[in-house]
Amino acid sequence: MKRSALSLLMLVTFYANAQYVSPVPTRQQLAWHETEFYLFMHFGPNTFTDKEWGEGKESASIFNPESLDCRQWCRVAKASGAKGIIITAKHHDGFCLWPSRFSTHTVRESKWKEGKGDVLKELSMACKEFGLKFGVYISPWDRNHPDYGTPKYNDVFVNMMKEIFQNYGPVWELWWDGANGEGPNGKKQVYDWRRFENTVKQFSPNTVVFSDIGPNIRWVGNENGIAGDPNWNFLDTAGFKRGIGAPHTDTLNQGNYNGKQWIPAECDVSIRPGWFYHPAEDKKIKTPQKLFELYLKSVGRGANLLLNVPPDRRGLINEKDSIVLADFKKLRDANFTDNLLKEADTYYEFSQKDFSQRPLLIRGFDSTSSAYSINMQNFIVQLDQPTKINCVVLREAIHLGQSIRRFNVVLFNKDKPVREIPGTSVGRKRILTFPTTSITSFRVYLEDAGGNDNISGIAAYLIDEKLIEK
Repeated sequence: MKRSALSLLMLVTFYANAQYVSPVPTRQQLAWHETEFYLFMHFGPNTFTDKEWGEGKESASIFNPESLDCRQWCRVAKASGAKGIIITAKHHDGFCLWPSRFSTHTVRESKWKEGKGDVLKELSMACKEFGLKFGVYISPWDRNHPDYGTPKYNDVFVNMMKEIFQNYGPVWELWWDGANGEGPNGKKQVYDWRRFENTVKQFSPNTVVFSDIGPNIRWVGNENGIAGDPNWNFLDTAGFKRGIGAPHTDTLNQGNYNGKQWIPAECDVSIRPGWFYHPAEDKKIKTPQKLFELYLKSVGRGANLLLNVPPDRRGLINEKDSIVLADFKKLRDANFTDNLLKEADTYYEFSQKDFSQRPLLIRGFDSTSSAYSINMQNFIVQLDQPTKINCVVLREAIHLGQSIRRFNVVLFNKDKPVREIPGTSVGRKRILTFPTTSITSFRVYLEDAGGNDNISGIAAYLIDEKLIEK
């Protein structure tokens, strides 16, 4: 009896002292976090048939973007502040934007450039010229390929990925769609995902892979461009599959609080109602203000924003889209350039009762910096004079994991607290907006931090009140 009681006590003590060990991102994932905002481009036969999902029966000859200019795509992307482009190299219809040796439904069979064109080649070269990251979407579902629904198709898909890595690399991000419908023979494919993952590791080990369950980046659970609040960079994937069998969308949206793997969220959304270009949607483009709102709800919650901007039938980014993108960039620049803390005196706070005022080595922080040289927990920011703010940006030292589980920002006017902004997750960047408030200082409390080094960047702004979510 005594021995059983002692064993129980030891077991309870063990679990009481056990601490959750946070996963940490890989070097490639850290670099991915820093890209923040980039463009998706849905382009292919659907652009010309006015469909969203092609059936694989369309003639390849319909693809003929006579004025295609990937350098124009990259100029528009750079002007928008995007840091990369992910192109739909093969959508569900099976049409390949490169002359694949493993398909007869490609640009080689099209009228474009008399079958001698190669969209992937032109885009990969343009991205290198303009300093943009190059990513590829390749759907495993193929409604055209005769081998789809048989074991041979897994060989086909692997060989297609090899072609892309070897001929158009480096590929920064690979996008796997989890769709799994019927092929031309009426059968569905049993995807060999383990083999697919091993192919990426072997031929392009620095590529980060997106899908419902990663392995490197996860779908955010919606196509609205909105990350969860909270948003944890962790996910448990054991027992789940891509597509049907994936975690619930709520789980994908917020992640797992104590998840075992670092798989952060990417928010995909289209600038238009559809994903491919449709002339009827030229007057239905999201406004710059709407894109700013989505930026706050994606990047501002620690995720990345993947904004779809589909090329039109000429093979160009439509003028209406490019104007909106440029204005979106202007909004971000106008509202996030003047960090009001640049001249602030910032102090550590060692306790909520005894505020030791030891100046940090660097005064003020730039939340857009990728450096992690300054890490703080509870601290005070003291301003030289009363200052109006309505936005605070926090940045977590995520190379150490995501250990902040609850925080509180308290705004002060002299010695009087005038507003509290509580929150849960921070992650790579957390943008907090609130009604305009005049302050002389504010304090940041990390009320449930799992480590000793957490906040690596902080900024405050006075942004346009019309852009603040009511």
